[in-house]
Amino acid sequence: MNLLVYLGHPAHFHLFKETIKSLQARSVKVTIVIKSKDVLEQLLKDSRLPYINITAGISENKRPFDAYKNFYLRLKRLAKIIRQTKPGLMIGSAAELTVLGKLFGIRSFVFFEDDFEAVKKFAKIAGPFATRLICPNCCSAWKWEYKKTGYDSYHELAYLHPNHFTPDPEKVRNIFGNSPRNFILRFAKLTAYHDVGKSGINTAIAQQLIDLLSPHGTVYITSERELEPQFEKYRIRISPLDIHHAMYYADMYIGDSQTMTAEAAVLGTPAVRFNDFVGELSYLEELEHRFQLTYGIRTSEPDKLLKTVENLLKHPDLKTEWQNRRKVMLDQRIDLAGWMTELVGNDLKMGLR
Repeated sequence: MNLLVYLGHPAHFHLFKETIKSLQARSVKVTIVIKSKDVLEQLLKDSRLPYINITAGISENKRPFDAYKNFYLRLKRLAKIIRQTKPGLMIGSAAELTVLGKLFGIRSFVFFEDDFEAVKKFAKIAGPFATRLICPNCCSAWKWEYKKTGYDSYHELAYLHPNHFTPDPEKVRNIFGNSPRNFILRFAKLTAYHDVGKSGINTAIAQQLIDLLSPHGTVYITSERELEPQFEKYRIRISPLDIHHAMYYADMYIGDSQTMTAEAAVLGTPAVRFNDFVGELSYLEELEHRFQLTYGIRTSEPDKLLKTVENLLKHPDLKTEWQNRRKVMLDQRIDLAGWMTELVGNDLKMGLR
């Protein structure tokens, strides 16, 4: 049984890593293909998982036409790998899989967490060509609901569920030290096609947050974008594989990244998101309004951001309350990695009949 897994973002590595291991233990031959993004390649190297980088030598998008050119180049390279490995199923979160799956007559499963209406360019390719669209029950597959397979969980619970993640204080002892409280700020790049017209934490807001948090503890920054010189001293020095341990033990997370906001939330760390996607993504709305694990604030309300952080700083037992809220959430949500392993494994078996 051959499976092709396509990873295009560090979050996809985490999403599929437990399922990959479980399927390999069942004698499934797994080919991992990646598209360079942030620390994705480093995560694969640190995990000692073999992979093929199909964007090696391809320059980043600098002009509108480059996006289409690079998409074609990825299709061409991925097609060659498909011919060589002959997968019975392809899974990932990339539109390329669905196009080539249709062309080669291979089933393709697209896993996503953003409502399709919020990522229309991706949806208009993945929707028509994918065999199955797999997402949390709360998310929308837009025009392709008939292809949707839903579940009661979140991507982040494929790797941060207690069945797979045990926080280790030793991994952050040398980082957090003896500081009474620790705060993590995350700055996303917001340069993907679906980020057009969206903004997040700018230099002024970042400085205001640091000024607000610093009297109460130590500030650490993890950034996808290039940091301004004055913020370099706050950069967290930690292996990408260990960042979730730091997030678990942090007293608060504030950022403009969707994924890391959800990660902090499911870990039971108070999470505040500041960007223009607020109100548009169902899974984050559910984490906020059903489980009260996170706050979403649009960039038009910077004063609300600062006031929310200030109020959280005044909370007498913040982490304990959030851990209790996390327990409520975990009682109602499944271990996604286990569910995915059965879904993919059963489909591969069916393909052999």
